[in-house]
Amino acid sequence: MERNYKTDVGEADIIAYKDGIYAFVEVKARASDAYGLPSEAVTKEKQRKYRRIAQLYCVQCGQELPIRFDVASYLDGEIDYIENAFY
Repeated sequence: MERNYKTDVGEADIIAYKDGIYAFVEVKARASDAYGLPSEAVTKEKQRKYRRIAQLYCVQCGQELPIRFDVASYLDGEIDYIENAFY
């Protein structure tokens, strides 16, 4: 639906739609795991921002939408996709 969706609060990397649900996807990549896994970079503060971005997107659409928050991470040639990553 959207890529690099920008608001005053921040940016959602991807907003996707499938099977009646809007997925707000944070994409993280790291060259190595020396500083932890890419998904570990999605802090509580980043989660709060993503929730606020989702609220603003719903306002823009004029309705409350069924949503979830996912994280896509890339490390050492591997992609890990976590649905409902904030729960």
